[in-house]
Amino acid sequence: MSPSLAASGVAVVWLTVGLVTVAAVTAMLIALVRHAILIGRTVSRFRDEIAPITEEINALSAANARVAASMRRSSGAARS
Repeated sequence: MSPSLAASGVAVVWLTVGLVTVAAVTAMLIALVRHAILIGRTVSRFRDEIAPITEEINALSAANARVAASMRRSSGAARS
């Protein structure tokens, strides 16, 4: 076997390894992008489903704060 054939054999092996690696990395990047899109959709849906509950909690919190403030005012007036 001549040295040029041995060198070209090594080059073919390295080229094959490189191409397989590029294909694997490309497949992983495609999967990563698809997963990111899926997570984005899920977060959007979660936000849409949680919004009414959050609004209700905020309204109840504001109502409780008003009641607590009026109770403080009335208890302060009763002490005077």
